[in-house]
Amino acid sequence: MRRCSWPGLIGTRPHRNPPSPARWLLAGLIATALAAGTTRAACPEADFETRVEGLEHCLLMKRYGAAHPRTLVVWLHADLPGGGPAEYHASLARETAERFASRQVMSVALLRPGYPDARGNVSGGSHMGRSDHYTLANVDELASAIERLRARFNPASVVAVGHAGGAASAAILLGRHPRALDAAVLVACPCDLVVWRMGRRYWGRSENPIRWTPQVRRESRVIALTGARDFNTSPELAQSYIDVLRTRGIEAHFRLLDSADHDGAARAPEVQGAIGQLIER
Repeated sequence: MRRCSWPGLIGTRPHRNPPSPARWLLAGLIATALAAGTTRAACPEADFETRVEGLEHCLLMKRYGAAHPRTLVVWLHADLPGGGPAEYHASLARETAERFASRQVMSVALLRPGYPDARGNVSGGSHMGRSDHYTLANVDELASAIERLRARFNPASVVAVGHAGGAASAAILLGRHPRALDAAVLVACPCDLVVWRMGRRYWGRSENPIRWTPQVRRESRVIALTGARDFNTSPELAQSYIDVLRTRGIEAHFRLLDSADHDGAARAPEVQGAIGQLIER
């Protein structure tokens, strides 16, 4: 498949000076062109119900809620290193749509590159053995899929809800593609890979979310939640990420989930409450 490369806009690493408004405008126009299908289709079977086109691959999805949403909520699942399908976030996405039905919410459970569903279908791309896969290529796939969803359904705002590796992906996306999201809920986020992997093998291919904080739009809103009993991604990893955002004047908050562990944090009622705070009223 042909990769669409836009030098200086898509595929850039963090830099010290923020892009100019004109540059953001150009980036938005490029994203709109991608979403409008001006490039060769990577996913001819995309129906925006079970599949959506990314940058080079077809990603699986499940859609719930309003057909004409004011807010689009996109759920990104964890790494699931033990194997098995990426399915648990579908019930959470459905709960979001039902809980906020009166506020015209569409909720999408998106399968990250390389992950299968329970029926054996697989999102295009690679999860690289479910290890060291928070890569630029995978984040760009997610960004392109979200941009296409935005172009198709035209919501007033887009909120990502990521759990664990999905939270890391969303945090990177906030900086690498600042116009793709308006807000994010980061649950059990390994937001500083250097600290997270300290004493263990460092993930050399993956992007470190905290390195992308200089690129996050100041209008963005971010809520991070981590369980007090999370012995995988300790609360300090998300807290430090939020602290950096706050120093830039971004509306960002960290909340400790008193009774939650790593795997169960996404199901904590506080997560749906955080979504409610961020969705368009």
